[in-house]
Amino acid sequence: MSSSISVPFTSTSPPFETKGERRLAGSVVSHTTVAERDAMYALFSTYFLGTDRGVFEQDLSEKDGVILLRDEPSGGIQGFSTFMWLRVDNTVAFFSGDTIIDREFWGDSVLSRMWAQIAFAEAGRHPEAKMYWFLICSGYKTWRFLPVFFRQFYPNPETETPAHIQNVIDTLGRRKFGDQYADGIVRLRHATPLRRGVAEITEERLRDPQIAFFARMNPGHANGDELACLTEISRANLTRAGERMLR
Repeated sequence: MSSSISVPFTSTSPPFETKGERRLAGSVVSHTTVAERDAMYALFSTYFLGTDRGVFEQDLSEKDGVILLRDEPSGGIQGFSTFMWLRVDNTVAFFSGDTIIDREFWGDSVLSRMWAQIAFAEAGRHPEAKMYWFLICSGYKTWRFLPVFFRQFYPNPETETPAHIQNVIDTLGRRKFGDQYADGIVRLRHATPLRRGVAEITEERLRDPQIAFFARMNPGHANGDELACLTEISRANLTRAGERMLR
């Protein structure tokens, strides 16, 4: 795993209070131990099909860092999100890789707060650059981060994606995924679709216009196809929920 990123890796978040006594606390690391990777892979395999330890390790090795979510007081890993920075000309993109949180802690805010800390800290270091979040989504739960936290994001159901934004998406997609990217969709050769019971799009959920849009834009989501998305990392682009996340 690369250690080139300038994020302060000793940073931690306050614990997240659940309805019970168990809590989550987040930290950002540039390197993981074998035991941590064992726990991460076990959690990943619980929620995704078609996982392969070699592919998982290779993917992890290219990342700049990992957000680890631990259960207090046991210290067990209950969630994680990998990330890396992609740079193209005067554009800097925060790319989110493998991400999962154990079902018991769904709805927590630790991951969002840690993400905001990293992304906006880096944006502050590059005031001359255009900063984006480059996100790929095979599940609607991940997709919904965009309308909850950001005012403008692409693609979206309200407006056509501007040509210059689509060019950024295509450039980043080809840079990161090569021939596995085409027409706004990443079709990984080693796809890991979500297991049944994690995030199926039911007829009831399709009543939500955001979820319906996601399903229409990514009809192969159940097979692990990933919708490539982009949003600007700036305070002006945050919703009220996004502002709370950053605070």
